[in-house]
Amino acid sequence: MKTPAELTELFRARGLKVTPQRQAIFSVLHGDTAHPTAEWVYDAVSKSMPTISLRTVYQTLNDLAAMGEVHALDLGTGSSRFDPNVDVHHHLVCDECGRVVDVYADASVVRVPGPQKHGFTIDHTEVVFRGRCPECKSRNDQGKRKEVNA
Repeated sequence: MKTPAELTELFRARGLKVTPQRQAIFSVLHGDTAHPTAEWVYDAVSKSMPTISLRTVYQTLNDLAAMGEVHALDLGTGSSRFDPNVDVHHHLVCDECGRVVDVYADASVVRVPGPQKHGFTIDHTEVVFRGRCPECKSRNDQGKRKEVNA
C-alpha cells in the first residue's frame, strides 16, 4: 500500500478532500496485514480522533477501493474486509475466528470449464482457502484432549 503521504497526494490529484480524518485512516491502513473491517478501522482511528464518523471511514475505504489502492473483500466472515495489499494474491480464511492471511498461489492451474460457452469473460481470479488457523486448531485439539481425559 502507498504511504499516507502518497495517498494524500493521490486524493488531492483526484480532487478529493484531504482531511485529518482521512489522513488518520491512511495511517491506520499503512502496513496493516489483518484485512480490517470498516468497524475495526473506525475503532482504531476513533481512539485518537473521537469525532470521526463511521460514514467517513466507509467513504474513505470505498474511495480507496475505487482507486485500486485497497481491495474490498467479501470472504463470508460477516463484515466486508479491506485489503491494503493490492498485489495479486489469494487468501486463507479461518472458519472459526475469521482470521484472514494473504497467500501467494499459482491460480493459473485452475481450469474453469468453458467460461466462454456461458458468455463469461474472466477478468481476475480470486481463490479463498478455508480451514482453521493454528490458534483455533490448537484450542480445538486441547478441548478434545480434555474431553477424552474427563
